[in-house]
Amino acid sequence: MSFRIATLNLARNEKRWDERRELVASEIAALKPDILALNEIWLSLQTGQWLRQHARLADSSYTLVQQAKNDSDQPLEAEGLLSRFEAIAHAHRFYAKKDAVALVTRLEIDGRLVDVYVTHLYAALRPDALRAEQVTELINWTHERDDVPDKILCGDCNSTLESDSMKLLASEFRPTQTLPTAFTPLAEKNGVPSHADWPRMDRCIDFIWVTNSIRIVGSGRCFDRPAEADATLWPSDHVGVWADLELG
Repeated sequence: MSFRIATLNLARNEKRWDERRELVASEIAALKPDILALNEIWLSLQTGQWLRQHARLADSSYTLVQQAKNDSDQPLEAEGLLSRFEAIAHAHRFYAKKDAVALVTRLEIDGRLVDVYVTHLYAALRPDALRAEQVTELINWTHERDDVPDKILCGDCNSTLESDSMKLLASEFRPTQTLPTAFTPLAEKNGVPSHADWPRMDRCIDFIWVTNSIRIVGSGRCFDRPAEADATLWPSDHVGVWADLELG
């Protein structure tokens, strides 16, 4: 049995969220992912809940699992997962500095248990050594959870495969694709595009990573088209990634 997973950084509630959320929901309906990992869910607007309600599959609805990004009394942002598979359990671990988190959801897929991790590593402007520290913590956590061999890791890594942090991650996982994912020309009406100091879609920093026990059937980019009537309105400032997978 193959299943489809996708990942997308939602770009919080910035740059005309009320308009572009419809693009996100439409793409979900067309892509039909069984699992969708999400970065930058904006908690005050419950953007994850909105997508769960408006991006239903034809034969079932999604379950939402989400976790606040930081260990704060009033968190603003979360990582999350929409899944049509049964969520057996979920857990999270804050990184050492308590300002970022990794979420894991244990799913039952075709009678097998699969751990799906969602995280968002430090921004690219920060030293890669800090992301390498996060990756080390994350890998150690996956080793602690070694009762399930099938593992998937999704999210905005803010690094390319040439970086030390991603080389470290690649020692445990395989990326499903390497096409550029950042950044789109998403902008306010008549405004400057997001991340104006970065070239458009010049590198891959968003990934779906899998263990060797999982076969990659197909993969590519998604959430990669603007609105038909407005070339500045995109689903997000990042392009998403999808993959069709089989359990080995």
